[in-house]
Amino acid sequence: MQEKICVAGLNVAINLKYNKTKNQIQKYVKDFEKQNLKIQISDEEFLNIKNELNYLSDEDIEYIYTGIAFYEALLNFNGFMLHSSGVVVDGYAYLFSADSGVGKSTHTDLYLKHFGADKAKIINDDKPAIKIKEDGIYVYGTPWSGKTDKNLNIKAKLGAIIFLERSENNWIEEISNQEAIPLILQQTIRPKDKNLILKLLDMLDLLLKNVKVYKLGCNISSEAVQTSYNKIKREV
Repeated sequence: MQEKICVAGLNVAINLKYNKTKNQIQKYVKDFEKQNLKIQISDEEFLNIKNELNYLSDEDIEYIYTGIAFYEALLNFNGFMLHSSGVVVDGYAYLFSADSGVGKSTHTDLYLKHFGADKAKIINDDKPAIKIKEDGIYVYGTPWSGKTDKNLNIKAKLGAIIFLERSENNWIEEISNQEAIPLILQQTIRPKDKNLILKLLDMLDLLLKNVKVYKLGCNISSEAVQTSYNKIKREV
């Protein structure tokens, strides 16, 4: 069944069979006449994925690979995905990125507890979209948010990107562009197409001229939130 959704400002026609992805897209449903892109996993492609990754359910395959298709297409629309948990505070989105299991979702959950749900919101808990626009760099919620359903159909200006590591003590430091680039590339889709790689690198160059990137060592405490927020906060 074909659904119509608007994600990161793009009108997307998407063919779906299973309830998991259908449920996730409900916040993004929008009728339109002109579409920007179409997402469809062919039966042949689906079967190949199923044979290769037989531990995934059919619902999970559809959910994961429609997301991959969207994020690959996003590169053609001045945007890319960052594997991170994004929290919006005071009108800005802050993206906390790390390898799975390090604690990025735990840290953004601490933001909700510290500021309260009326002041802090999770825009996407796993794969927010970043778009370069004429008036700034924005983070968008998308239906593809990993193992959770924590995502919102909103956008906010990107305040900072923060790479997490576990530490008994809480500390944060700004890092150089040379250090930031490989960290970002490790946490996004790396396309095989040369032209798309060049587009991604151009976007990273522009992003790093306008947005600061940090490393954060933290534990599971309210003090960890204060340490990071006091350093990264921006005025609306």
